[in-house]
Amino acid sequence: MIEFYSSFNFNSMQWIQVAFCAIGIGMAKTGLGGIGLLVVPIMASLFGVKSSTGVLLILLIIADFFGVGFYHRHANLNILIKLIPSTAIGIIIGVVIGEWINEEQFGIIFIGIIFIGISLTFLPFDQKNDSNNRNIIYTTIIGFLGGLATMIGNAAGPILTIYLLYMGYEKNKFIGTAAWFFLVVNLIKLPFHIIVWETINISAVLFDMSLSPLILIGAYLGVYLVKMIPEKPYKIILIISVLISTVQLIDLY
Repeated sequence: MIEFYSSFNFNSMQWIQVAFCAIGIGMAKTGLGGIGLLVVPIMASLFGVKSSTGVLLILLIIADFFGVGFYHRHANLNILIKLIPSTAIGIIIGVVIGEWINEEQFGIIFIGIIFIGISLTFLPFDQKNDSNNRNIIYTTIIGFLGGLATMIGNAAGPILTIYLLYMGYEKNKFIGTAAWFFLVVNLIKLPFHIIVWETINISAVLFDMSLSPLILIGAYLGVYLVKMIPEKPYKIILIISVLISTVQLIDLY
């Protein structure tokens, strides 16, 4: 086991960063979503921009199961049914784009997708009547951009966060819906990372599985902290975290 870890050739500070990422992902999946995007640039610096997406994906899937376990009863599955088809299309296009572009172009496209998705969620629509054709179009576009963003950089979080907040979701409903959405989406992405991009191998899986206890610690910590935060401050924290994490990503790329 010691030989396995030494193969990653990290120094002490980098191992601390890995531990922070694992705990942060657990917290992100149980309600403190902004921390999840803070992890993205750290993982990119440790493993490389594209390679990190595969390593990070396994961590996210482990944490997704914890998130669903804690909040599955609060999810709005109807919105998932509307988002998933266009999200899947976005994922497939993201796979193709990722095969054609270099690391620098990868980052530029990623940031562009994030800004477009966030901008669209500020356009006016009637969230109380989501059967409206215009609302369905918005939801489809958000799903598509979320699929692109999650495939290119595991970062559909800002898009989905602003979208669900604008839909008026209260705290637990927001967390439960996001947890189910990302579990389904990340499982869809998994075979593409393994077969097409080849960013996931046995070593990456074993490495990520060994971090499961830290993810679980983060998950429980996230649940505890979310319970302590009132509804209005929670939404403000989410918006601020989206802004901070987006700035972090711009700095990375």
